[in-house]
Amino acid sequence: MLFIILAILASALRLATPLIFASLGGVFSERSGVFNIALEGIMIMGAFFAVLTTHFTNSPWLGVLTAIIVGIITSLLLAVLAIHLKADQTITGVAINLLATSLTAYLLEIIWHRSGQTDPLQNKMLSKNLFLGLEKIPVLGSFFAQLPVFVYMAFIMVAVSYYVLWKTPFGLRVRSVGEHPRAADTVGINVYKTRYICVMISGALAGLAGASLSLGAVNLFREGMTAGKGFIAIAAMIFGKWHPVGAMLASIFFGLTEAIQIQASMLGLKVPSEFLQALPYIATILALVGVVGRAVGPAAGGKPYDKGEK
Repeated sequence: MLFIILAILASALRLATPLIFASLGGVFSERSGVFNIALEGIMIMGAFFAVLTTHFTNSPWLGVLTAIIVGIITSLLLAVLAIHLKADQTITGVAINLLATSLTAYLLEIIWHRSGQTDPLQNKMLSKNLFLGLEKIPVLGSFFAQLPVFVYMAFIMVAVSYYVLWKTPFGLRVRSVGEHPRAADTVGINVYKTRYICVMISGALAGLAGASLSLGAVNLFREGMTAGKGFIAIAAMIFGKWHPVGAMLASIFFGLTEAIQIQASMLGLKVPSEFLQALPYIATILALVGVVGRAVGPAAGGKPYDKGEK
């Protein structure tokens, strides 16, 4: 029984890792007042270019760096359209999601001459536990042995995000811009610059989420591999009330539901497979129903700022 519990917990943390990265990205963006509906598309881009770079360089860490850079570049498209051109942020995010899906499918055909998925990567370093000493811990050794390096990175990023947003002057500026941009502008805070930086941070984290999905789990890129995780990350962000720790806990909850679904399938429980597959999404809906009306986001969220307006 203990082995099954530890296996479920380890699986939950692995499955929650991309959600943690992406939901943290959502926290940064929305705390500054920009809705980042494009998390799903940025994750797709990050997952693809992480595999592409690793395929040609045999360096997973270089793949991770590429995913972060591509995430920043993709998020800049959202920033220019939503902040500078004041386009509708929801429509812009959806358009980027569609663009990412189509572009990666096209590049997959061009580079690998096939559709569906890439060839498996030879270097699987980041999908394994890099801290071999942890495996020697009594009882919990098998638990730590199942955790790739991305899991540890995710928890570190939660701590860093909390510190940046709640313990630094920059974090205070971010929250001010998200709540009352005109008042922030009045006291000398550059609203546009702050929002650009936060959207770029959001893109970097979403790109990292994509890399953790492709390099930390399956070591290949598969069309549709994000499977709505970008939107679940948004739900985790809302469920966690736009707070890094809350977003992390919500992500682990959603990861746990998916882990239970996988474990139940492996144990051959007499539960309809369709219900098990839908379980993570049902949990997402129920969680959001529970917080509707109680979770209030930044006051200026989704509202373009025009310095010239009075």
